Amino acid sequence: MKSFKSVLRCGIAALTLSVSVTRILAAPAAAQSAARFDFVEYAGESQTAASDSYANPVLPGFHPDPSIVKVGDDFYMVTSTFSWFPGLPVLHSRDLVNWTQIGNAVDRSGMVDFADLSLTGDGLYAPAITYHDGTFYILNTCVRCEGNFLLTAADPAGSWSDPVLLDFGGIDPSLYVDEDGRGWITYNDAPAVEPRYEGHRAIWIREFDLASNQLLGEPILLVDGGFDPSTNPIWAEGPHIYKVDGWYYLLAAEGGTADQHSQTIYRSRNVTGPYAPGPVNPILTQRDLPADRPDRVEATGHADFVQLDDGSWWGVFLATRPFARQDTLMGRETFLLPVEWRDGWPIFLDQGEPVPMTAPRPNLSPSAGTDWSVWREDFNDGTLGHGWLRIRGINPVQDRMIADGALHLIPSAATLGDRTMPVFAGQRLRHHTASYTARVSFTPGAEGDFAGLAAVASETAFVALGIRGTGEGRTIALLNRDSATDPAGGEVAAAQPFSGYTAELRIAFDEGTADFAWRTPGGRWQMLAEDVDVTHMASVRSNLFTGVVAGPYAVRGGD
Repeated sequence: MKSFKSVLRCGIAALTLSVSVTRILAAPAAAQSAARFDFVEYAGESQTAASDSYANPVLPGFHPDPSIVKVGDDFYMVTSTFSWFPGLPVLHSRDLVNWTQIGNAVDRSGMVDFADLSLTGDGLYAPAITYHDGTFYILNTCVRCEGNFLLTAADPAGSWSDPVLLDFGGIDPSLYVDEDGRGWITYNDAPAVEPRYEGHRAIWIREFDLASNQLLGEPILLVDGGFDPSTNPIWAEGPHIYKVDGWYYLLAAEGGTADQHSQTIYRSRNVTGPYAPGPVNPILTQRDLPADRPDRVEATGHADFVQLDDGSWWGVFLATRPFARQDTLMGRETFLLPVEWRDGWPIFLDQGEPVPMTAPRPNLSPSAGTDWSVWREDFNDGTLGHGWLRIRGINPVQDRMIADGALHLIPSAATLGDRTMPVFAGQRLRHHTASYTARVSFTPGAEGDFAGLAAVASETAFVALGIRGTGEGRTIALLNRDSATDPAGGEVAAAQPFSGYTAELRIAFDEGTADFAWRTPGGRWQMLAEDVDVTHMASVRSNLFTGVVAGPYAVRGGD
């Protein structure tokens, strides 16, 4: 395995991503030449399951903080996106196993202001979706921006309302509508007194009037710290309330969203408490299991429940699939497990029981879903699909354009390392072993002009492979940024002379390494960098809440 520093010294780096860039000759006068991307394709090695089983995760790739609701025969799920745009993907299924993205709840410029936000620590935190009396509700928090807000829609595919700002603090708000029609919002906020230790949080509840979208009364404390305050539990969060057989159940995560993550349960005869913890807590965790176990799953928590028509209960939750230590490039993903009720209390897994990678399917007729292991985008539909992500929004000056069966990107001065809106569009990395391939045509006009494929974990952790202007000619170059002290656009880690204008690019990931290769159309692949260490993009090690997103990118080298 080679580090990027060694690649820089020897001129070799590893990543396999295929991209094709096509030269555009008819750029406007006095304007930057555009890069033309004819296609982008993805291939990943996914786990399979027998026909009567399903494979975890059900939402592979960066899909943390899942929340789910059942309406009739349909299930809808939302996950968090932080400062990626569009935000809060809405997914649909009829069997809990096969999912298709049908929209994004935050899909219009101006709904949320992502200006100057970190890609991975700011922006849209955990959403919660609820349905009541013909209306879908999503509660959410924009950290370092709008704060807590409400979205509504008659159709979960959209469009969703503009945000209704809510005047309370904390994060992870969730709406519960009781049988009498009264609404209640639970959320995580600071405790009633000065925190006793780092990570000391509390779960609160406030009444919410659905007709006026107004908070009523004063906040009421439900949980201070966690289920066992004597242990100084940290980061109680992600609360949801359910009513079952006259009991109100409060589901909450604690332990922090890494290897100590867990799920806990409480109940009360009254929605406002007091809530008593269950006899077995946590009801889901992997923190006590040996690190050398096969098919290791970590960071389990932030769950939500749903009941099926046959009376069975299921839960979705976030977890990670590390390839070593706590390292994963995919971020936190969404898993599915049945929920068992014992003596009036729900539980996912007994202590010491590992999360299964395959399990028996729910008692639902199998339905169609999206195959995320193989896809190809030929840009023939005129618009980008719901799964494409941009950084903090769509660059208002250098907007994307799909025409003539290609994606055209006009480079801007905004780099991936700037807290602005670089010209980039990508899709989630969903497998440990996977490759992106594309064809790009580009005529650099100045030194540093660049167009190609980029794989982005954050503004301080990314790689990019493409055609780069040198002032005297062109190269196929590999850019890398692995710290805030590196140049915002990354350093040139490897380069080879290139005399053409069209290249196919390939970035191939294998757990914590990557190969970077290129070729002229129809030619043989040439390895620019091989077996390169890319663990600087690993989400848990880098304290990132998200995962890698990869796709076309264009940047101008200088003014």
